[in-house]
Amino acid sequence: MTVHNQPVSALSAAFVRLHARLAPVAFVPEVRLHQADEPIGLWELTEGEFRSDRPPPFWAFAWAGGQGLARHVTDHPQVVAGRRVLDLASGSGLVAIAAARAGAAHVRAVEVDELAVAAVTLNAEANGVRVDAELGDILDGDAGDAEVVLAGDVFYSAAMANRVLRFLLRAARSGASVLVGDPGRAFLPRDRFDELARYEVPVSEALESVRVKRTTVWQLRAGRPKSDG
Repeated sequence: MTVHNQPVSALSAAFVRLHARLAPVAFVPEVRLHQADEPIGLWELTEGEFRSDRPPPFWAFAWAGGQGLARHVTDHPQVVAGRRVLDLASGSGLVAIAAARAGAAHVRAVEVDELAVAAVTLNAEANGVRVDAELGDILDGDAGDAEVVLAGDVFYSAAMANRVLRFLLRAARSGASVLVGDPGRAFLPRDRFDELARYEVPVSEALESVRVKRTTVWQLRAGRPKSDG
């Protein structure tokens, strides 16, 4: 495969290599990522969510939602094969890489953190696939020419969930297939989704307080929420 990823700063790439080591993903061992061995120190080093404007190091971990979604795409390549894919809030790039490995025609991975963009680029190169990693907040816009939109573990806060849902609904109403991986986060609007698959995903106990998270892959419906009646 041809590797062609967006250039990133040497400093960001060096930071990723220094603080995360390349290793197979627990639930998707076909993919290797730069992953942090110990989360707390890295979280403090990047100053954490509540101590500065720098985003938390989501890129350094294989989160349950992303692992479940990447597993689903790997096992069902027809979801993305030959199609243009957008991986929203890509983090480590796990889902984007799984889509590229499954035969997507083009994969765009978007992140608001420069370190995450560096991680996505390095991880794509390590797996021998092409992923176009992009720095920016696109949630007030649209999904461009994407035919498939993938999002792993994005409903972790009320503010994020509201913006993400509006973005994903615009994508679905424009004709894109929208799949979300979620391990039971509180802010997932389940009445908007149809369940596709469930997985028991191994996770970091230091991050999740458990060793396994039940994770669901959902498909967004473009129409109205389900009625309780």
